[in-house]
Amino acid sequence: MSKKPYDVEDRLILFAADVVRNFDFPIKTYASKYYAEQLIRSSGSAALNYGEFAGAGTSKDRINKLRICLKELKECKNNLRIQLKADLLKPDQQNLVDEALQLSKIVATIIKNQK
Repeated sequence: MSKKPYDVEDRLILFAADVVRNFDFPIKTYASKYYAEQLIRSSGSAALNYGEFAGAGTSKDRINKLRICLKELKECKNNLRIQLKADLLKPDQQNLVDEALQLSKIVATIIKNQK
């Protein structure tokens, strides 16, 4: 992964793009395919919901978009941890686990500050 951008939305987009680059290829096993497809969906959803947060009309809607984003990031983190424990990740993909955790903490802090 390249240098992390300061902007959270850009960082979420980069995370989703890194997931696509790392997992969008023909996969041979059922488990690898299952977790890769789910990871691509949840990482993209996190980035897209964060993007919607900026344009939400009400405070309640803004917090809801952030909560969905956080939920998807936690799903990414756990998905990657499962893949790590099951030896489905390559050594150079392990940094994605850390990035999912860092992004979760950032979004959780933003939610806390919205209240």
